[in-house]
Amino acid sequence: MDTLVSPMGTTYRYTVNVAGQDLIIETGKLAGQAGGAVTVRVGETEVFATATMSKHAREGIDFFPLSVDFEEKLYAAGRIPGSYFRREGRPSEQAILSARVVDRPLRPLFPDNMRNEVQVILTAFSHDQEHQVDMIGITAASTALMISNIPWNGPVAGVRIGLIDGELVVNPTISQMASSRLDLRVAGTAEAINMVECGAQEVDEETMLRALKLAHDSIQPLIALQRQMQAEIGKAKSEFISAALPEGLQDEVNANMRGRVQQVLRETTDRSGRNEALDALREELTAGYDARNTLAEDPAKVIPLKVVREAFSNLIAEEVRLRIVNDGVRPDGRDTRTIRPLAAEVGVVPRVHGTGLFRRGETQVLTFATLGTPRDSQMLETLLPEEEKRYMHHYNFPPFSTGETSPLRGPKRREIGHGALAEAALRPMIPDADSFPYTIRLVSEVLSSNGSTSMASVCGSTLALMDAGVPIKRPVGGIAMGLIMEQGKVAVLTDIQGLEDHIGDMDFKVAGTDQGITALQMDIKISGVTQEIMTQALEQAREARMQVLGVILAALPAPRENMSEFAPRMETVRINPEKIGALIGPGGKNVRGIQERTGVKIDISEDGVVFVAGSDSAAVARALEEVRGLTEEPEVGRVYNGKVVRDRKSTR
Repeated sequence: MDTLVSPMGTTYRYTVNVAGQDLIIETGKLAGQAGGAVTVRVGETEVFATATMSKHAREGIDFFPLSVDFEEKLYAAGRIPGSYFRREGRPSEQAILSARVVDRPLRPLFPDNMRNEVQVILTAFSHDQEHQVDMIGITAASTALMISNIPWNGPVAGVRIGLIDGELVVNPTISQMASSRLDLRVAGTAEAINMVECGAQEVDEETMLRALKLAHDSIQPLIALQRQMQAEIGKAKSEFISAALPEGLQDEVNANMRGRVQQVLRETTDRSGRNEALDALREELTAGYDARNTLAEDPAKVIPLKVVREAFSNLIAEEVRLRIVNDGVRPDGRDTRTIRPLAAEVGVVPRVHGTGLFRRGETQVLTFATLGTPRDSQMLETLLPEEEKRYMHHYNFPPFSTGETSPLRGPKRREIGHGALAEAALRPMIPDADSFPYTIRLVSEVLSSNGSTSMASVCGSTLALMDAGVPIKRPVGGIAMGLIMEQGKVAVLTDIQGLEDHIGDMDFKVAGTDQGITALQMDIKISGVTQEIMTQALEQAREARMQVLGVILAALPAPRENMSEFAPRMETVRINPEKIGALIGPGGKNVRGIQERTGVKIDISEDGVVFVAGSDSAAVARALEEVRGLTEEPEVGRVYNGKVVRDRKSTR
């Protein structure tokens, strides 16, 4: 530790080397009233993180109110926002994804039943366009929590693993990632990994396991440093407000209801029937406690009905878990490896460019594919060097998909995250712009949900792309895995449903082709997930993926040879970049005239590639002819027909 004294106060500086790069953590100078505040710097990228806890619990809530926000300030990269107000507005998709990737490893490590509000805010102070902020943000947020007064069972740290020229690389730079086949982001504690986010170009399971192990080994110096900082400069931890059940209530509910819950789970595998039967037991239980509360003379002996319901839910979760690990039987009667019934269709909706409908059990997703011109690509204004993208995936989760009602307020963070995961899964299979110059937008509409809608979106999107005639390299399928660890026993579950996701210890989503993995997302709620468990989960996921791909190919064996008649027809021609001005004309007169006469859209790139798109092939051909006429280089010996409007020799 280095101690630096300045007019702003004393700064404590710590340095650790990770994979040949120095990571510098400073605290003490900034934000003294926050619970904990640090800056973390790698190269010239610096992230500022604060963690603060409220003194009082929010009234009437039954969840832990943690919020993690990533403030993406463009001054960090020396840019001024392009909006009318010239200031940052709503968070970009990239900022939301960065906040999510920080939130996920932090959340499971807070004490059970904690109800004090905790807010973690990360701000990129500086960005050198080489060192990415998301994994730095995990370490920064964890360090701020460790040295704060906030009760927390950390630390955690994060690293990125690339696969460049066949070698695994720890924390590659942005320029190095351009040639990487793997973008693996991993966070974990000293004991185990607890968060994974990954995009890959058909990486095999063995390589993925090696990358995960390398990541966990690489975070250990960061974990050790945070523990050192807590010991040397950390604040004493504050008491927190707990929402624990009244003493003895859980045992009482278990004694009264365990046998009847076991009977429902044993006799009813249908989801609706099981829920109705359990709801009836819950109402019977709460009615009994309500009557007891009415007769109670001492207010201290009144038991709120919401905690009775919580105790009953705990009993259901315990019995479902025990039945899985002891008997190998899941709530719907499946064993640990069986996938729910699968179905797939294409061409479901008229006029749109492509559709794919995929069903797995009660989960059903319909994806729409839309093709556009280069001008339809998304303009990006983030800290990253990328300025636009031509392939987009959006995911919508309306309330009717779970039989519920709620106001529609636009996509939530979860929806943006699921869309990004499906986008990553399909990105390696999208043809490049040189061979297929279209902008591609996929929209996955969740019509019914009972587990793993994000992986169903991957499957529906593969179908929609092929239905639209997009020449993808190979179809992509996805599956969600789960884990139950109880009484020393382990069960890895293939194709988890909603209840298993809620009560389980791991949510592990794997997407890929028959050649390898293209996306992976994992959240682990417990410690002790070994390499052997990970190996088994990946192998079961591979087996399930092959089954899913079989159903997809049965619905449509290959991309359609012809696109929809409603999709734009696009042709390209390369011109001399020096002729771009002649094509555009004064004030855009020439190019605008071609578009008005033919009804096409024309986009011109800086390198001289001209994109001509329209719904009428003949009109596209006429427009191309006019473009060539304005930009063609004269060839010696070739005869040109045209009207002479000026004799060069007669000019003075």
